[in-house]
Amino acid sequence: MNKTKKPILKLTDNALKVLEKRYLVKDDQGDVLEVPEDLFRRVAKNIAQAEVLYDSQVDVAKVEDRFYRLMTSLRFLPNSPTLMNAGRDLQQLSACFVLPVPDSMEGIFETLKQAAVIHKTGGGTGFSFSQIRPKDDRVKTTGGVASGPISFMKVFNHATEAVKQGGTRRGANMGILRVDHPDILDFISCKSDTNEITNFNISVAITDAFMEAYHHGADYDLISPRTGEVVRRLPAKEVMDQIAEQAWRTGEPGLFFIDAANRTNPTPHVAGIEATNPCGEQPLLPYESCNLGSIVLDRHLKKEGGKYQIDWALLEDTVRTAVCFLDNVIDMNRYPIAEIEKITKANRKIGLGVMGFARMLFKLEVPYNSDEGVKTAKEVMAFIKRIGDEASARLAEERGVYPNWPGSLHEARNQRLRNSYVTTIAPTGTISMIADTSGGCEPEFSLVWYKNVMDGEHLPYVLDHFIEIAKREGFYTEDLLDRVIENKGSVEGLEQVPERWQKVFVTSHDIQAEWHVIMQAAFQEYSDSAVSKTINLPPSSTVEDIRSAYLMAYTLECKGITVYRDGSRDHQVLNVGTEDHKQNGSGPNTSLELTPELRVKVKTRQGSSYVHVAFQMGETGMSQFLEILKREGRFHQLFLSPSPHIKNRESLDLICRLVSDSLVDGKPIEKNMEQMLKSNAQFGDMSTDVYALIKSLAAVMSLLKGNTAMDLPCPECSFSPVRMQEGCLSCTRCSWSRC
Repeated sequence: MNKTKKPILKLTDNALKVLEKRYLVKDDQGDVLEVPEDLFRRVAKNIAQAEVLYDSQVDVAKVEDRFYRLMTSLRFLPNSPTLMNAGRDLQQLSACFVLPVPDSMEGIFETLKQAAVIHKTGGGTGFSFSQIRPKDDRVKTTGGVASGPISFMKVFNHATEAVKQGGTRRGANMGILRVDHPDILDFISCKSDTNEITNFNISVAITDAFMEAYHHGADYDLISPRTGEVVRRLPAKEVMDQIAEQAWRTGEPGLFFIDAANRTNPTPHVAGIEATNPCGEQPLLPYESCNLGSIVLDRHLKKEGGKYQIDWALLEDTVRTAVCFLDNVIDMNRYPIAEIEKITKANRKIGLGVMGFARMLFKLEVPYNSDEGVKTAKEVMAFIKRIGDEASARLAEERGVYPNWPGSLHEARNQRLRNSYVTTIAPTGTISMIADTSGGCEPEFSLVWYKNVMDGEHLPYVLDHFIEIAKREGFYTEDLLDRVIENKGSVEGLEQVPERWQKVFVTSHDIQAEWHVIMQAAFQEYSDSAVSKTINLPPSSTVEDIRSAYLMAYTLECKGITVYRDGSRDHQVLNVGTEDHKQNGSGPNTSLELTPELRVKVKTRQGSSYVHVAFQMGETGMSQFLEILKREGRFHQLFLSPSPHIKNRESLDLICRLVSDSLVDGKPIEKNMEQMLKSNAQFGDMSTDVYALIKSLAAVMSLLKGNTAMDLPCPECSFSPVRMQEGCLSCTRCSWSRC
């Protein structure tokens, strides 16, 4: 942080760390030159400059102050590229892009080049590979056969690996294939190995024709994109079953209801929608981009008679100002590709969404998974949609309708708007950390978070409002925090918490799948674009549970769905095998024993290491051994294969040996982890890597005993477990995100 200035805004420690790491301007040596107030002033000043394009007499300073107050009050924040780049040399302000992928070698690699340029500027890209001819199809120019869309997805994935977004992280992609493409079965399973195509989320584009065939137990057509002819037929039920089973195993693919998206495409005369951005909330035309921003709902409450109520007047002011802000972003944006600038300015899509919905419900004392919770969602989103459209209509009077308005659905409704999309529900990962609130329209994942204190130690803290209610209602005790932590951040089932408050302070995994889908549909009803949300399921969920969620989402007219069974991806890092271990000894009893082994890959700052857990099976049969293992978690030895780049390898190996002996003796692993954290003075930077390794071991043991899913630590900070929310794996502590 700039040592000559001190921030005035009251931001949390985590917010300040995220801002310093990702958003504040730095010099060539990496020293931070801004404080948060400077950032918000820089952004407000830059975005206000668009006003002069429409009124040379406008008081730009007044508009700038309005935008500045909007952001510094944390009532609204724009998407990350706007915060990072507005008023700087890059000036690329959009988060979402969709690029076309034609069926030609020249076109494919032109798109690849364009994607690299977008990733370099900090954007994410979505692609439909549905136009590419299937593998083994004829290639007329060479007389050979085609390699198919999945082979080109892998090429795009490798290119993404080499290009960091805005110099900070690799780009994110969405890969989509229509369900009627001949290669659909290969696509569904293309991420069975989760080490493959790692820079893509994938979704199957589901058509109405496919869903009709599914409901009738019928076959459906697979159509060649090259000829338009039917090449074969598949049973719709078997294809849906394969999608659901693969999602059960790995969390992917998701579903994109492509016909539902095109029914609300405002400009069908311009082009059809084929793909979405990486998290699925922005179905866009080829070459289209969109800039996003989110309203912090829990900052739009007021107290009346000791109870919180929604401050509708304040929310209206925020919506109107935010729509103007986002429309200005379109004009101030420096687009990476000419085609993108052309269609983005012709359709002028903006994405005004929300965050802090779960925190709002907490304060309103309304359970998320209730009729009242859904009613609140609809009331709030309907209000934002209505006021947002009014604000866009007012801008249309002042600045003109969006250029592609003639021939649009809006013209058919005689609705003059400045923006062809106004509302959406986007992921808010890092900006919700800045605002210190819950993400998007998601429920809270946990009532417990972790924060940094002195000497690198990480201590838990609980939502302030929960503590306030606990004290007010008389169920607060000194050990309440410990009980919540032991209950995995939830109060469900805690006897000391009254049932009413268990329902109010509900967390993601306390909520049944159908309530997740119903809530997504409630927000979708008033979103021009789509909704980024994860349907989180417990580890015990079945393939049928996932299939039921898919059907419910389609019936309720969602535009897509992402279902994630907790722990499903983490299981893929385990390689179960057997090795022969010779027992040391000098007598005639020396023998060879078959010892199963688990291998866990752990990413650290100094490269990937592996924790090996060996299990002594003796003369027990394999099936009997596995039953004992699940029941008792009994193992023989722990050892480490460190990255060749890791420092203090001998010390790490020693630590693993000590932990191994402790665990074999039945001592609790928490004590070992506590000591590892306190070893920072002795081992320096190695403590982070030690924690990652020990945390991974604890996850393995929990998994084997069947008590919980694995929560492997964040690959960047190594302390917090990654969560799947808002359609993306992300860390709840630092600003790492896979998208």
